[in-house]
Amino acid sequence: MKTKWILTIFLGIFLTFLIPQKSNACDIKFEITKGKKEYYHAGDTIIVTVNVALTHRSCPVKLNKTKFKLKGLKVIKATKWKQLSANDWERKLMIVVTETKGDKLTLTAIRECDKDGGFGTLKLNVAE
Repeated sequence: MKTKWILTIFLGIFLTFLIPQKSNACDIKFEITKGKKEYYHAGDTIIVTVNVALTHRSCPVKLNKTKFKLKGLKVIKATKWKQLSANDWERKLMIVVTETKGDKLTLTAIRECDKDGGFGTLKLNVAE
């Protein structure tokens, strides 16, 4: 009886490590550096810093191939990508709120490559 219990635990641990874990090749994060609020109205302007960390170190896709999708927002100015270290990059975006329909405003960054790419989303609340 005790052997069956030990075998079950061992099998469970083995299967846990056998299941493949998905990890992105890029870690994308956002930080509002100016104009941060709890709720946003049309016309509000914010400065967002986008940070990309290349977790697999070498990436065949250039940083300028990063796609940005916006809902209720518009980029009015952007800096070029700036290299902070060997695998870390940053870019600043000046964004204006254009529309407040719905309950969320979103800024999404997408990097597509053969190493699973990267994905990140910034969600902002709309003022009622």
